[in-house]
Amino acid sequence: MADAAPLLDREFLEKLERLTIHWQKSFGGLVGGHNSSRFAGPGQEFLDHRNFHHGDDLRAVNWRAYLRLEKLFLKMFTVEPRVPVRLMLDVSASMTAHGGWKLDYGRKLAAALCYVGLVRLDSIEIHGFSDRLSQRFLSSGGRHRISGVMESISGMQTGGRTDYLAVAREFITSYAQRGLVIIISDFMDDSGCEKALGYLADFGHELMLLHLWADEDRIPPWLGELDLRDAETGAALKLDVDEEARARYTHAFDEYCWDLERLALRSGGRYTGVATSQPLESLIFGDMIRMRGIA
Repeated sequence: MADAAPLLDREFLEKLERLTIHWQKSFGGLVGGHNSSRFAGPGQEFLDHRNFHHGDDLRAVNWRAYLRLEKLFLKMFTVEPRVPVRLMLDVSASMTAHGGWKLDYGRKLAAALCYVGLVRLDSIEIHGFSDRLSQRFLSSGGRHRISGVMESISGMQTGGRTDYLAVAREFITSYAQRGLVIIISDFMDDSGCEKALGYLADFGHELMLLHLWADEDRIPPWLGELDLRDAETGAALKLDVDEEARARYTHAFDEYCWDLERLALRSGGRYTGVATSQPLESLIFGDMIRMRGIA
């Protein structure tokens, strides 16, 4: 049996090489991008010496000083304590509707953002979620790790009902340190997700909301008598849809998108909505750069 094709091909990955994930909020004691902070530890710029202690890394010993003084000193450097970047990918049943295009698009987008982080030696913690956080893994270690990252994202189990409130509570309990939270989702939750997202923002996290929808989610292509079934709950609903009803639905959908955008902006975060019919390259090098999600 042939191996499955990777989520992203090498040509596309090479186009991502010059990009950097950006955040806008200031997190106490943490930096990122081209900012620096002076702390003792391994790094790039020399800071000071200290006495060698058992268990220290021998690679950091100043051997020239040892030859002169016959005493071990450890070289200290500035380091960059990185802003935690955590990516949450919606793998609920609604993401598999309409042929699974939303989930496929979300997986590719997640892999692209992880590669941007890998190139910059950032670490991105990734979770799948539906009614709880699941399938956690860490994307770190440089660009050569991207194959394993793509395999992990492709292998995420899907299904279940979305429960943003339960997920937000679990996230806040699990992560005391504030950081950038990237959420890739269709944001479909019968109970609504605004309250849960507000909890994350109030706790001090910066939100980057990447809202995916299929064209059918925004403009239903059907008219007449319809038998609809919820992809997550199985609940059935009979509707008689005409052009006016369809226009009202699209208007309500757009209002929901604006509410999500206002929520993100109000808390210092960012939002962009994208139909899965839009090429991924157009999203990353167009919408996401304009929203200052990457640069």
